[in-house]
Amino acid sequence: NQTPPPGQCNQENDSDCCKDGKWYTTYKCSPPVSSQTKATLTPNSFEPDGDGGAPSECDNQYHSDDDPVVALSTGWYNNGKRCLNYINIHGNGRSVRAKVVDECDSTMGCDSDHDYQPPCPNNIVDASKAVWKALGVLESDWGGMDIYWSDTD
Repeated sequence: NQTPPPGQCNQENDSDCCKDGKWYTTYKCSPPVSSQTKATLTPNSFEPDGDGGAPSECDNQYHSDDDPVVALSTGWYNNGKRCLNYINIHGNGRSVRAKVVDECDSTMGCDSDHDYQPPCPNNIVDASKAVWKALGVLESDWGGMDIYWSDTD
């Protein structure tokens, strides 16, 4: 892994940037999914100039941050099996439905495809601004929030 070229790691949502010589844990699996799967909600932009890097994996498109869309850690993304399906997210005393459009890659990072950010932990729901707003979280509190999620029927 390498330190990003100048200007290559977008820290829009306080994203971590890879550090030269630092090793990062990678994961192939995520915790089992239940009707109440515990996860950490993190903020992400899915727009062209956002910190999400490349277009979303499910449809090769960018998405407006005003749409409730999420990326899931590699294990939960499950080779795209949840692509364009909706999940329910419960947090901050509220619920929101969000569409799965991307993978938060737990197997690799620290390259241009991943905006020179470290690999994703295995329990992440990476969510657009619309999701955070629907959960009623103040922007100053956006970060890593404990949530539960489930597949919608």
